[in-house]
Amino acid sequence: MKYTNHLINETSPYLLQHAHNPVNWYPWGDDALRLARELNKPIFLSIGYSACHWCHVMEHESFQNEEIASILNEHFVSIKVDREERPDIDNIYMNAVQMMTGSGGWPLSIWLTPLRKPFFGGTYFPPDDRWGRPGFKNMLLQIVDVWKDRNDELMKSADELTEQLMQLESPGTGAGEIGMHLWKPAFDTAVRQFDERNGGFGKAPKFPQPMELAFLLRYYFHTGERSALSMVEKTLDEMARGGIYDHLGGGFHRYSTDERWLVPHFEKMLYDNALLTSTYLEAFQLTKKTIYTEIARSTLKYVLDEMTSPKGGFYSSQDADSEGEEGKYYVWDASEVVDLLGEEPAKLFMDFYGVSRGGNWEGVNILHQRRSNAPVAKEYAIDESDLSQRMADARAVLLSRRSQRVPPGTDDKILTSWNAMMISALCKAHQVLGEQMYLEAAQKAVDFLLQNLYIDKSLKRTWRAGRAQINGYLSDYALLIEALLDLYETSFELSHLSTAVELNDSMLAKFWDEEEGGFYFTEMEQSDILLRTRNPYDNPVPSGNSAAVHSLVRLGRFTGDHILMEKASEAFRMYAGKIENYPFGFSHLLCALDFLTHSAKEIVLSGPRDAATFTEFKSAIQIKYLPNKVLAYADGSIREKEHILFPLVNGKVLPGGDVKVFVCENFSCKAPFTSVEEFDHFYHTLQFTNKETY
Repeated sequence: MKYTNHLINETSPYLLQHAHNPVNWYPWGDDALRLARELNKPIFLSIGYSACHWCHVMEHESFQNEEIASILNEHFVSIKVDREERPDIDNIYMNAVQMMTGSGGWPLSIWLTPLRKPFFGGTYFPPDDRWGRPGFKNMLLQIVDVWKDRNDELMKSADELTEQLMQLESPGTGAGEIGMHLWKPAFDTAVRQFDERNGGFGKAPKFPQPMELAFLLRYYFHTGERSALSMVEKTLDEMARGGIYDHLGGGFHRYSTDERWLVPHFEKMLYDNALLTSTYLEAFQLTKKTIYTEIARSTLKYVLDEMTSPKGGFYSSQDADSEGEEGKYYVWDASEVVDLLGEEPAKLFMDFYGVSRGGNWEGVNILHQRRSNAPVAKEYAIDESDLSQRMADARAVLLSRRSQRVPPGTDDKILTSWNAMMISALCKAHQVLGEQMYLEAAQKAVDFLLQNLYIDKSLKRTWRAGRAQINGYLSDYALLIEALLDLYETSFELSHLSTAVELNDSMLAKFWDEEEGGFYFTEMEQSDILLRTRNPYDNPVPSGNSAAVHSLVRLGRFTGDHILMEKASEAFRMYAGKIENYPFGFSHLLCALDFLTHSAKEIVLSGPRDAATFTEFKSAIQIKYLPNKVLAYADGSIREKEHILFPLVNGKVLPGGDVKVFVCENFSCKAPFTSVEEFDHFYHTLQFTNKETY
């Protein structure tokens, strides 16, 4: 029988996947919430996302099961939420499940009172009791009985849990002093958790954690602590060799299920690839290891080829599954490799990429670089350059064959904050690699966002099938502001700075807490949620609060608006105490300390853009690792009103039209540099100068 439920008019691919379940699903909204109140039925809330493997499993086992669906339809109001569209809802009820069970994940399964208060929850439930886990059907029947027979007790429990959730959002519990002393506990935590053998932090499952790596790069730059850089290099090297990296098509899978980065959870997320691209490029700036630029280029090629819409926006994710099997698109049988490459070339390829007859995962092979180039080249008596070319040729053959397989599904919704992170990565790529296509892609994506998701000076969260919807969250505003500042520093088009100022005004009006200070994650008008959260932790993307601190302080240094700097400090101070207790939860916020301290540099490039020395200077500045800088351009064409907006460039256009570079701190500037050599010498004086401070 063909079923159709209330999800049929949604745009989220994840919700549409469930639109023909026999479960009478509703999207989160007034209709479903009103119905629960009128019928006095509990709400069953299921939260997941399109690329989630176990979400697909639970749909197949339980939500397509007519017996289970009939129980849900009779006794519950069932609501399905795409966590990527509604991170506010996901955050509230993920916190609730973690309080109840000590763990969380997706699919998130939670039961609420008609007033949206949680009283029971978990993650994946099998349809029947198995593997020591309670069955979903029996769980539903038990909840029905409790709802009827012990309702008062259940309501009391829901009230108590809701009170705990509200206390969790209390802004004052983590207040402390701002200072670089906060960096040392984060570094010490990294040392304790670092896996010296495999790279990365902690045990399986192992996540890339690019924000922690970005923090360690900054720590090394300021202190000269070699172990900080070594942890980054070891992690990036092992990830690039491992199965978490797609050696054929480029890009990174979500995480590794083992400690060695060999067996990934095969979904690919836009935000992982954006953040990791930036991290590899920053690591190249410090180390000059060309493998890092190769990984960055390959990752961006994957994004531009497979995750970019014709209009310029970037898609959200690709599934772990294809043809109903996890990883089927990516794995190889040894015999298939031999058939494609021939016996002798296949022997070299299989040795290099760890392919065996028995397989390295469930009888098949995940490609990973088992050995480094030099010993393989020596064993086969070939040059390393010849080895690299042979492997490239072989990869091209396998990639061509792989393209004939049924690909994983793509979640083609476009999310503002995730797009902003990719725009920033593309800007970094243009700055470091100098390739124009990256700047063009970044500009096209910004144009798409501003034309389609920026409506009446308000951002929308998501766009798909011609529809922009859901009011933007703090992270959408803050990360887009950061992307616009990155694009300004890359192209020097002043309109990007002006738009960033406009967005910042809206962000402060919608999210700033006038009573306590700091930011809420949702805007004041958001009325369909149980409570307004702040959501300060960085994982797996920058939190709205940490991104807002970054954007405020950067914009403050561009514009000279000290009020923005003060608000950034106030928002940071709110979480300083929590940082001391859990520093790895605030890695992106800790990076903002670079901009909050006196050491931040304001660099102004002045002179005609068509001069050869202008290009030399720009490249010399952008190729260097200097994370605590803002970079502006001054010429004679800036109008008077823009000088008021942008006082950093005032007085920087000198007679004669020569190209010069000014370096300032807090708008107090040194004598201009007139040669790249002078600037290079100055740059080298900045490294490793603050070891005692931290």
